[in-house]
Amino acid sequence: MISPAFASILASGRAQFNARAVEARRRFPSLDMAAFGAFLHDGVDPLVQAVAAAASERVGGVTLAAYDMALELVGHGLAGPAAKNPFLNTVWRELAPQLSTLLATAPIAVLGMLSNAAVHIASVAGARPAQWQRELAALAPQIATLAQLRAVGQVLAWRAGVAHFRLGALAAADTLPPALALAAFGEPGAQWPQVHAQLMANPWRGNAEGREFGSFSGLGGAFGTPPQVRATVDGCGFAVRSAERHYLLVADAYGAVLHSATAQEFEQAPSAPPASVRLDGATVHIGARSIALDLPAGDIALAANAHTLAITSPWTHAIRLLPLA
Repeated sequence: MISPAFASILASGRAQFNARAVEARRRFPSLDMAAFGAFLHDGVDPLVQAVAAAASERVGGVTLAAYDMALELVGHGLAGPAAKNPFLNTVWRELAPQLSTLLATAPIAVLGMLSNAAVHIASVAGARPAQWQRELAALAPQIATLAQLRAVGQVLAWRAGVAHFRLGALAAADTLPPALALAAFGEPGAQWPQVHAQLMANPWRGNAEGREFGSFSGLGGAFGTPPQVRATVDGCGFAVRSAERHYLLVADAYGAVLHSATAQEFEQAPSAPPASVRLDGATVHIGARSIALDLPAGDIALAANAHTLAITSPWTHAIRLLPLA
Protein backbone atom coordinates (compact mmCIF):
# COMPACT_ATOMS: atom_id res chain seq x y z
CA MET A 1 0.00 0.00 0.00
CA ILE A 2 1.21 3.50 -0.79
CA SER A 3 1.02 6.27 1.77
CA PRO A 4 -2.15 8.36 2.21
CA ALA A 5 -0.30 11.47 0.98
CA PHE A 6 0.74 9.81 -2.27
CA ALA A 7 -2.62 8.08 -2.75
CA SER A 8 -4.44 11.39 -2.35
CA ILE A 9 -2.33 13.12 -5.00
CA LEU A 10 -2.74 10.25 -7.45
CA ALA A 11 -6.51 10.20 -6.90
CA SER A 12 -6.93 13.95 -7.32
CA GLY A 13 -5.01 13.94 -10.61
CA ARG A 14 -6.08 10.53 -11.89
CA ALA A 15 -6.89 11.66 -15.44
CA GLN A 16 -3.60 13.54 -15.77
CA PHE A 17 -1.50 10.67 -14.42
CA ASN A 18 -3.31 8.11 -16.58
CA ALA A 19 -2.72 10.23 -19.69
CA ARG A 20 0.99 10.36 -18.88
CA ALA A 21 1.11 6.58 -18.49
CA VAL A 22 -0.63 6.08 -21.84
CA GLU A 23 1.84 8.39 -23.57
CA ALA A 24 4.75 6.56 -21.94
CA ARG A 25 3.47 3.20 -23.18
CA ARG A 26 3.39 4.67 -26.68
CA ARG A 27 7.03 5.74 -26.37
CA PHE A 28 8.13 2.57 -24.58
CA PRO A 29 6.09 -0.35 -25.98
CA SER A 30 7.80 -2.78 -23.60
CA LEU A 31 6.98 -0.70 -20.51
CA ASP A 32 5.86 -3.11 -17.78
CA MET A 33 3.08 -1.36 -15.87
CA ALA A 34 3.32 -3.83 -13.01
CA ALA A 35 7.01 -2.95 -12.66
CA PHE A 36 6.10 0.73 -12.85
CA GLY A 37 3.53 0.27 -10.09
CA ALA A 38 6.12 -1.47 -7.95
CA PHE A 39 8.57 1.41 -8.45
CA LEU A 40 5.89 3.94 -7.52
CA HIS A 41 5.52 2.09 -4.22
CA ASP A 42 9.20 1.37 -3.65
CA GLY A 43 10.94 4.43 -5.09
CA VAL A 44 8.50 7.32 -5.48
CA ASP A 45 6.34 7.03 -2.37
CA PRO A 46 9.23 7.49 0.12
CA LEU A 47 10.34 10.76 -1.47
CA VAL A 48 6.75 12.01 -1.74
CA GLN A 49 6.30 11.41 1.98
CA ALA A 50 9.56 13.22 2.75
CA VAL A 51 8.59 16.29 0.70
CA ALA A 52 5.09 16.29 2.19
CA ALA A 53 6.67 16.55 5.63
CA ALA A 54 9.25 19.18 4.64
CA ALA A 55 7.27 21.40 2.23
CA SER A 56 3.69 20.22 1.86
CA GLU A 57 2.80 23.06 -0.53
CA ARG A 58 5.24 21.66 -3.11
CA VAL A 59 4.40 17.97 -2.88
CA GLY A 60 2.07 18.02 -5.90
CA GLY A 61 4.71 19.36 -8.28
CA VAL A 62 7.33 16.99 -6.93
CA THR A 63 4.99 14.03 -7.36
CA LEU A 64 4.26 14.93 -10.98
CA ALA A 65 7.97 15.31 -11.78
CA ALA A 66 8.84 12.05 -10.04
CA TYR A 67 5.97 10.21 -11.79
CA ASP A 68 7.14 11.33 -15.24
CA MET A 69 10.77 10.45 -14.53
CA ALA A 70 9.76 7.08 -13.07
CA LEU A 71 7.88 6.21 -16.27
CA GLU A 72 10.98 6.95 -18.33
CA LEU A 73 13.38 5.08 -16.04
CA VAL A 74 11.20 1.98 -15.91
CA GLY A 75 10.61 2.26 -19.65
CA HIS A 76 14.38 2.15 -20.21
CA GLY A 77 14.78 -0.77 -17.81
CA LEU A 78 16.80 1.34 -15.36
CA ALA A 79 14.34 1.20 -12.45
CA GLY A 80 11.78 -1.18 -11.05
CA PRO A 81 11.98 -4.83 -9.94
CA ALA A 82 13.67 -5.94 -13.19
CA ALA A 83 16.16 -3.05 -13.33
CA LYS A 84 19.52 -3.70 -14.97
CA ASN A 85 21.10 -2.58 -11.71
CA PRO A 86 19.00 -2.19 -8.56
CA PHE A 87 21.16 0.61 -7.15
CA LEU A 88 19.02 3.32 -8.77
CA ASN A 89 15.98 1.93 -6.92
CA THR A 90 17.91 2.21 -3.67
CA VAL A 91 18.94 5.80 -4.38
CA TRP A 92 15.35 6.88 -4.96
CA ARG A 93 14.05 4.97 -1.95
CA GLU A 94 16.75 5.81 0.58
CA LEU A 95 18.84 8.77 -0.58
CA ALA A 96 16.42 11.12 -2.36
CA PRO A 97 14.19 11.52 0.75
CA GLN A 98 17.25 12.77 2.68
CA LEU A 99 17.37 15.72 0.26
CA SER A 100 13.70 16.62 0.68
CA THR A 101 14.19 20.39 1.06
CA LEU A 102 16.25 20.66 -2.11
CA LEU A 103 13.99 18.16 -3.85
CA ALA A 104 11.00 20.35 -3.07
CA THR A 105 12.50 23.30 -4.94
CA ALA A 106 14.05 21.50 -7.93
CA PRO A 107 12.66 17.96 -8.25
CA ILE A 108 13.61 17.35 -11.90
CA ALA A 109 17.19 18.54 -11.43
CA VAL A 110 17.73 16.66 -8.17
CA LEU A 111 16.21 13.39 -9.33
CA GLY A 112 17.99 13.64 -12.68
CA MET A 113 21.31 14.28 -10.96
CA LEU A 114 20.87 11.41 -8.50
CA SER A 115 19.67 9.02 -11.20
CA ASN A 116 22.54 9.78 -13.57
CA ALA A 117 25.05 9.43 -10.75
CA ALA A 118 23.53 6.13 -9.62
CA VAL A 119 23.65 4.65 -13.12
CA HIS A 120 27.23 5.79 -13.66
CA ILE A 121 28.77 4.74 -10.37
CA ALA A 122 27.02 1.37 -10.48
CA SER A 123 28.55 0.77 -13.92
CA VAL A 124 32.15 1.34 -12.80
CA ALA A 125 33.81 -1.97 -11.95
CA GLY A 126 35.35 -1.82 -8.52
CA ALA A 127 33.45 1.30 -7.41
CA ARG A 128 31.59 1.26 -4.10
CA PRO A 129 28.06 2.59 -4.70
CA ALA A 130 26.87 1.85 -1.18
CA GLN A 131 29.67 3.99 0.26
CA TRP A 132 28.76 6.87 -2.07
CA GLN A 133 25.12 6.68 -1.02
CA ARG A 134 25.91 6.40 2.69
CA GLU A 135 28.31 9.35 2.71
CA LEU A 136 26.05 11.56 0.59
CA ALA A 137 23.11 10.84 2.90
CA ALA A 138 25.24 11.83 5.90
CA LEU A 139 26.11 15.17 4.27
CA ALA A 140 22.60 15.88 2.96
CA PRO A 141 21.65 18.27 5.81
CA GLN A 142 24.62 20.50 4.88
CA ILE A 143 23.84 20.66 1.15
CA ALA A 144 21.91 23.83 0.32
CA THR A 145 22.08 24.16 -3.48
CA LEU A 146 22.12 22.10 -6.64
CA ALA A 147 25.69 23.19 -7.31
CA GLN A 148 26.74 21.89 -3.90
CA LEU A 149 24.93 18.60 -4.50
CA ARG A 150 26.72 18.16 -7.82
CA ALA A 151 30.12 18.96 -6.32
CA VAL A 152 29.70 16.81 -3.22
CA GLY A 153 28.38 13.94 -5.32
CA GLN A 154 31.45 14.12 -7.57
CA VAL A 155 33.86 14.22 -4.62
CA LEU A 156 32.17 11.25 -2.97
CA ALA A 157 32.12 9.29 -6.24
CA TRP A 158 35.89 9.74 -6.46
CA ARG A 159 36.28 8.65 -2.83
CA ALA A 160 34.07 5.64 -3.61
CA GLY A 161 36.46 4.33 -6.23
CA VAL A 162 35.82 6.30 -9.43
CA ALA A 163 39.52 7.13 -9.76
CA HIS A 164 39.32 9.06 -13.04
CA PHE A 165 37.17 11.69 -11.28
CA ARG A 166 40.17 12.85 -9.21
CA LEU A 167 41.05 16.18 -10.84
CA GLY A 168 37.44 17.10 -11.56
CA ALA A 169 36.46 16.24 -7.98
CA LEU A 170 39.22 18.41 -6.55
CA ALA A 171 38.15 21.30 -8.77
CA ALA A 172 34.53 20.77 -7.68
CA ALA A 173 35.55 20.67 -4.01
CA ASP A 174 37.16 24.09 -4.42
CA THR A 175 33.70 25.53 -5.21
CA LEU A 176 32.26 24.34 -1.89
CA PRO A 177 32.25 26.16 1.44
CA PRO A 178 35.47 24.97 3.14
CA ALA A 179 33.61 23.26 5.97
CA LEU A 180 31.52 21.23 3.49
CA ALA A 181 34.59 20.35 1.40
CA LEU A 182 36.39 19.10 4.52
CA ALA A 183 33.31 17.15 5.60
CA ALA A 184 33.21 15.47 2.18
CA PHE A 185 36.77 14.26 2.79
CA GLY A 186 36.05 13.25 6.36
CA GLU A 187 38.45 15.85 7.76
CA PRO A 188 36.43 18.38 9.78
CA GLY A 189 38.58 20.84 11.63
CA ALA A 190 41.44 20.76 9.10
CA GLN A 191 42.35 23.65 6.80
CA TRP A 192 40.99 23.19 3.28
CA PRO A 193 43.89 24.88 1.39
CA GLN A 194 46.37 22.49 3.01
CA VAL A 195 44.21 19.43 2.44
CA HIS A 196 43.62 20.43 -1.18
CA ALA A 197 47.36 20.96 -1.78
CA GLN A 198 48.18 17.55 -0.30
CA LEU A 199 45.55 15.80 -2.40
CA MET A 200 46.81 17.51 -5.55
CA ALA A 201 50.42 16.62 -4.83
CA ASN A 202 49.86 13.01 -3.80
CA PRO A 203 47.13 10.83 -5.34
CA TRP A 204 47.98 8.17 -2.73
CA ARG A 205 47.46 10.41 0.29
CA GLY A 206 46.03 8.27 3.07
CA ASN A 207 46.98 4.97 1.40
CA ALA A 208 50.63 4.03 1.83
CA GLU A 209 50.08 0.37 0.91
CA GLY A 210 48.81 0.82 -2.64
CA ARG A 211 46.46 -1.74 -4.13
CA GLU A 212 46.21 -4.78 -6.39
CA PHE A 213 44.09 -4.59 -9.51
CA GLY A 214 42.88 -7.18 -12.00
CA SER A 215 42.31 -10.91 -12.26
CA PHE A 216 41.70 -13.62 -14.89
CA SER A 217 38.75 -12.91 -17.17
CA GLY A 218 37.68 -16.54 -16.94
CA LEU A 219 36.95 -15.91 -13.27
CA GLY A 220 35.15 -12.65 -13.87
CA GLY A 221 38.24 -10.44 -14.01
CA ALA A 222 39.52 -8.00 -16.61
CA PHE A 223 42.47 -9.77 -18.21
CA GLY A 224 42.57 -12.80 -20.52
CA THR A 225 46.36 -13.11 -20.21
CA PRO A 226 48.83 -11.70 -17.67
CA PRO A 227 48.93 -7.97 -18.47
CA GLN A 228 51.86 -5.90 -19.69
CA VAL A 229 51.97 -2.35 -18.37
CA ARG A 230 53.58 0.93 -19.43
CA ALA A 231 53.23 4.44 -18.04
CA THR A 232 51.12 6.73 -20.20
CA VAL A 233 52.69 9.62 -22.07
CA ASP A 234 50.95 12.17 -19.80
CA GLY A 235 52.32 10.38 -16.74
CA CYS A 236 48.92 10.09 -15.04
CA GLY A 237 47.95 6.49 -15.72
CA PHE A 238 49.09 3.24 -17.30
CA ALA A 239 48.66 1.73 -20.74
CA VAL A 240 47.87 -1.99 -20.43
CA ARG A 241 47.97 -4.84 -22.97
CA SER A 242 46.36 -8.23 -22.38
CA ALA A 243 45.32 -10.84 -24.96
CA GLU A 244 45.62 -8.31 -27.81
CA ARG A 245 43.31 -5.91 -26.00
CA HIS A 246 44.45 -2.53 -24.73
CA TYR A 247 43.36 -0.44 -21.78
CA LEU A 248 44.03 2.70 -19.78
CA LEU A 249 44.35 2.09 -16.05
CA VAL A 250 43.84 5.01 -13.65
CA ALA A 251 44.51 4.35 -9.97
CA ASP A 252 44.94 6.26 -6.72
CA ALA A 253 44.29 5.98 -2.99
CA TYR A 254 40.55 5.49 -3.47
CA GLY A 255 40.32 3.02 -6.33
CA ALA A 256 41.32 1.86 -9.79
CA VAL A 257 39.37 2.14 -13.04
CA LEU A 258 40.03 0.48 -16.40
CA HIS A 259 39.08 2.16 -19.70
CA SER A 260 39.43 1.01 -23.29
CA ALA A 261 42.53 2.19 -25.17
CA THR A 262 44.33 1.54 -28.47
CA ALA A 263 47.40 -0.43 -29.46
CA GLN A 264 49.02 2.84 -30.56
CA GLU A 265 48.58 4.33 -27.08
CA PHE A 266 50.32 1.30 -25.61
CA GLU A 267 53.17 1.35 -28.10
CA GLN A 268 53.81 5.06 -27.57
CA ALA A 269 53.96 4.74 -23.78
CA PRO A 270 57.40 4.71 -22.12
CA SER A 271 58.28 1.51 -20.27
CA ALA A 272 61.30 2.30 -18.10
CA PRO A 273 60.84 2.90 -14.34
CA PRO A 274 62.53 5.94 -12.72
CA ALA A 275 66.07 5.75 -11.37
CA SER A 276 64.72 5.77 -7.80
CA VAL A 277 63.19 2.30 -8.37
CA ARG A 278 65.34 -0.83 -8.45
CA LEU A 279 64.47 -4.53 -8.66
CA ASP A 280 66.67 -7.06 -6.85
CA GLY A 281 65.36 -10.58 -7.43
CA ALA A 282 61.85 -10.50 -5.98
CA THR A 283 62.46 -7.39 -3.89
CA VAL A 284 61.66 -3.94 -5.21
CA HIS A 285 63.45 -0.91 -3.80
CA ILE A 286 61.67 2.46 -3.93
CA GLY A 287 64.09 5.01 -2.60
CA ALA A 288 64.91 3.84 0.92
CA ARG A 289 61.98 1.39 1.04
CA SER A 290 62.33 -2.32 0.27
CA ILE A 291 59.26 -4.42 -0.52
CA ALA A 292 59.40 -8.20 -0.90
CA LEU A 293 57.08 -9.41 -3.67
CA ASP A 294 55.23 -12.72 -3.56
CA LEU A 295 56.23 -13.42 -7.18
CA PRO A 296 58.90 -15.65 -8.78
CA ALA A 297 62.06 -13.66 -9.49
CA GLY A 298 63.30 -13.25 -13.02
CA ASP A 299 60.31 -12.10 -15.06
CA ILE A 300 58.97 -9.27 -12.91
CA ALA A 301 58.35 -6.07 -14.91
CA LEU A 302 58.17 -2.53 -13.55
CA ALA A 303 56.58 0.62 -14.96
CA ALA A 304 56.06 3.94 -13.21
CA ASN A 305 54.29 7.23 -13.75
CA ALA A 306 54.77 10.36 -11.67
CA HIS A 307 53.21 8.89 -8.53
CA THR A 308 52.75 5.14 -8.91
CA LEU A 309 54.81 2.01 -9.55
CA ALA A 310 53.06 -0.82 -11.42
CA ILE A 311 54.41 -4.36 -11.01
CA THR A 312 53.49 -7.23 -13.33
CA SER A 313 54.59 -10.80 -13.90
CA PRO A 314 53.73 -13.59 -16.38
CA TRP A 315 52.71 -15.59 -13.30
CA THR A 316 49.74 -13.45 -12.34
CA HIS A 317 46.80 -11.61 -13.94
CA ALA A 318 46.98 -8.92 -11.24
CA ILE A 319 48.80 -5.59 -11.37
CA ARG A 320 50.39 -4.49 -8.10
CA LEU A 321 50.25 -0.71 -7.66
CA LEU A 322 52.55 0.97 -5.13
CA PRO A 323 52.85 4.67 -4.23
CA LEU A 324 56.21 6.14 -5.14
CA ALA A 325 56.08 8.81 -2.41
